[in-house]
Formats: sequence, C-alpha cells, structure tokens
Amino acid sequence: MILDFLQLFDANDFFRWFVDNANYWFVFVFMIIESSFIPFPSELVVPPAAYLAMQQGSSMNIYMVVVVATLGALVGALINYYLALWIGRPVVYAFANSRLGHILLLDSEKVNKAEQYFDKHGAISTFIGRLIPAVRQLISIPAGLARMNIGTFSIFTSLGALTWNVILALLGYLLFKFFQFDTKQELLDKVEEYNAYLTYFGYGIGIICVLFILYNVLKPHSKKN
Repeated sequence: MILDFLQLFDANDFFRWFVDNANYWFVFVFMIIESSFIPFPSELVVPPAAYLAMQQGSSMNIYMVVVVATLGALVGALINYYLALWIGRPVVYAFANSRLGHILLLDSEKVNKAEQYFDKHGAISTFIGRLIPAVRQLISIPAGLARMNIGTFSIFTSLGALTWNVILALLGYLLFKFFQFDTKQELLDKVEEYNAYLTYFGYGIGIICVLFILYNVLKPHSKKN
C-alpha cells in the first residue's frame, strides 16, 4: 500500500486513500516523511487518524495516534539532523575556509562560535520551531550543523512535536464530537478549514519570536557603573 502513495500527487486523493487505510504504521511513516526533508503536511495525517480513532470499533486509540505521530516526527527530525551533521557541516566549513568565504568575512573560528551559540541557546528554538509552518522541517538542519547535543535535541524536538500533534489530534476529536460527515470530502473540507486557523496560529508564534529577538537585539543596554 505504501507504494500506492507514491502515485498520489493530489492532496484530496491522498486524504481519501489515508482515511481508507489509516493505521499506526502509516501514521508513523508519513510523520517521518513530514518531519524530514520531504515537504508533507502533518495536517493530512494526524487529524483524520484521530477522527477515525474516536469511531466505535476502530483499531486505533487517539492517545496512541499522538504517541506514534510524535515518534515518527522525531525519527524524521533525526534524519535531517544527521544529514546536516554528516553532509552539511563539512560543506559549511569548506566554504568558510575558502577564498570566497574569507571575502565574506567567514572562517572556521566564526562558524565554530556560531555552533557553540546554537548548542547553548538552540533548545527553545528547536521546541518553538516545531510549532511554526515551513520551519517545522527545517529547524533540525541548524541543530545538526551546530552539533547540538543529541539528547537535548531529541527531548525538545519530541516536546515540540508532541505539542503540535496534541493540537492536531484535538482537532480530529472535535470534528468527531461536533460534526457529522457523509463523505470523505466533507471531512477534508472541514480539516482544511480549521487547519487554516492552525497555520495562522503557527505564523503568529513565529512573528512573536522574531519580534522578541529583535527587541533583545535592538534594545539599549544599560551601562554598569
């Protein structure tokens, strides 16, 4: 069945296919894909899985959907982390030590300082990044480039992914609790409608974080006597 997915290019087709075939294995696999370097919306996986888990006679449990989705997200994030560590990091250092890198005022020492800074302050960035659309998949890359402590990375990635998956599962629960759908298309339309609000919520978090960073960078520093 997983090969059938490779032939699906339309979100509507995938959604219908997923509703017909949803199980823990597919939740896990597609969340790995969503969290790795392949762009794929988790909103098409967790809400319908949670919705189906609430139905009588379902083979899935909504709590396990959240757990499995979070594990899948962690595995996908680790793929990005190690790709950045093994492939991206040597490329960055080679560029920093190149003639062009020196022209741009880069060198290995500055890159090393940047790594140390991210390793020290990157935990909260990793957590918050999991809640922001378009950043969710990318936040693992600077962590890998900076050789962020793998234990810290895994913990904060898991916490961020867990928070996001709880929100998505809650959406699936609310759809089951307060709506009745005669067709898969009606369910998809409602998921997409509420997903738009979640997207705005994620962008709002991103804007607040950027403003907070700018405030701390630009605010006048008091002089010590």
